[in-house]
Amino acid sequence: MSETAPSVGGPAPDPKRQPTTAGRQRPRALTIAGSDSGGGAGIQADLKTFAALGVYGASVITAITAQNTVEVRAVHEVPPEVVAAQIDAVLDDIGADAAKTGMLSSAAIIEAVADRLRAQAPLPLVVDPVMVAKSGARLLREDAVSALRQTLLPMALVVTPNAPEASVLAGIGVDDATSAREAARRIRDLGPRFVIVKGGHLQGDRADDIVFDGAEFHVLSAPRLVTARTHGTGCTFSAAIAAGLARGLDPLAAAQAAKAYLHGAIEHAEPLGAGHGPVNHLWRYRHA
Repeated sequence: MSETAPSVGGPAPDPKRQPTTAGRQRPRALTIAGSDSGGGAGIQADLKTFAALGVYGASVITAITAQNTVEVRAVHEVPPEVVAAQIDAVLDDIGADAAKTGMLSSAAIIEAVADRLRAQAPLPLVVDPVMVAKSGARLLREDAVSALRQTLLPMALVVTPNAPEASVLAGIGVDDATSAREAARRIRDLGPRFVIVKGGHLQGDRADDIVFDGAEFHVLSAPRLVTARTHGTGCTFSAAIAAGLARGLDPLAAAQAAKAYLHGAIEHAEPLGAGHGPVNHLWRYRHA
């Protein structure tokens, strides 16, 4: 495991994205994802995370879900042209210092997102390849997986699959650290600069994430917390990385900070709902 962060940190700032008012505004991050009516995952989790980490958050909604801590009851996809219009509306005016994607649902939405991000000035992109909800509901169509691999992953600075998602993207079983490393190698061959295979689904008393930068492996280590309050963990982690990138951290430092933030959010989660309860995004601001 390397203790030294890589020197790369994403695209250089674009002068066009600087604020027009006097003085530098706080960092800005854009989330492109689905809406969770229960508030624990998706757009809602991302915006809470951005706010908690001192970053201004803007959003592009790709789908509306009717869900709670137990189940996803309905999904309504936003038309791709409306997804594209949201991206342009935000980036043409407010701008962003980093972006992340979450639930993209269909190949058409993935293509629309990739097209508009290419058309705008480049910015660090975190791709959370959301495929299945905590409740087990499918959130990415089978025919969209190839679009994700071929269209969006090559644009990513960081991609953050969990073990089941890494297995789909890499085409191998992922159930331990050895297979997670091999999956990270294969996924990086698809184009992203940094691959983080999350360890939450792996066996053991630690929830260690494997990071591969193309040259070295790094480990984000934390003790495993035995709890059902894990709704939105993937969204929160990727949003925290995007927030770190927006604040100017390099990818490994952003991932390390995101890991610490998420661990605290799980550790301090409060009982809510009858299923997989949400993490506590504002745990650092709790009153004594």
